[in-house]
Amino acid sequence: MARGIGIGDVVAITATVRRRVTEDRVSVSIPSYNFPHSIRDSTKVKHGQQIELTGEITRIDDEGGKVTVDMGPLVTVDLDKVRLVEKYRPSSIADVHCL
Repeated sequence: MARGIGIGDVVAITATVRRRVTEDRVSVSIPSYNFPHSIRDSTKVKHGQQIELTGEITRIDDEGGKVTVDMGPLVTVDLDKVRLVEKYRPSSIADVHCL
């Protein structure tokens, strides 16, 4: 497991706003992700502003140094571009409440 990050962990990626696409969407540049990506924006971010995108890790490629993050669409980026936000903690039987 790379850098203590595992499947199901919530991670953040810092993206840079490229331009406004529509009134409620902006195009962002995600480091090491070589495809266009847009997100909904209700905060009215500006061109060049950095924002954090979060999602769950769905796949880890230790050999290639890449992780796939579910941010709506699946986005595969270099491992060093993500920051751990919250470790995945499987629910235990004590967490389940029966009616």
